[in-house]
Amino acid sequence: MSSLWLVARSLFWTVALPGMIAGYVPWRYFGLGAVRIAWRDPIQLLGLFLAGAGAGLLATCIWEFAHRGRGTLAPVDPPKQLVVRGLYRYVRNPMYVSVTTILLGELLIVRTSALLLYWAGWLVAVNLFVIEYEEPALRRRFGVSYDTYTSRVGRWIPRLPRGR
Repeated sequence: MSSLWLVARSLFWTVALPGMIAGYVPWRYFGLGAVRIAWRDPIQLLGLFLAGAGAGLLATCIWEFAHRGRGTLAPVDPPKQLVVRGLYRYVRNPMYVSVTTILLGELLIVRTSALLLYWAGWLVAVNLFVIEYEEPALRRRFGVSYDTYTSRVGRWIPRLPRGR
């Protein structure tokens, strides 16, 4: 039952957070729902690739949080254990990088200044959230293990892991 409950919570938070930010809002308010893909437009094709890659990376991260951390992507329902495997071996915030990639892909598909401003606002907001709230909270919760992790893995720019 607890595994099924974890899956249900993960699905709920996936729809409620990145689903709204990178799905519903661009679809409803920034023209993504009305766009027609020009299959010969390399910019739109790149946008489709980035949005798809970002969605795949996000799904991988959500799985890692549930499988390894026994929690969800929501700050109110976080993993019980520090997740440092999978994509988290290369970058500390792969979920945010994934959502940013999805939004960048959507921006290349739609190409509106409104979505560009939304994307820029997302970048500012997520940076402030991570630096001002999330990192201090993780440091309090996981202590030295989180400090060790941050010394080895970059916040936004992926690094190849050093040793095992």
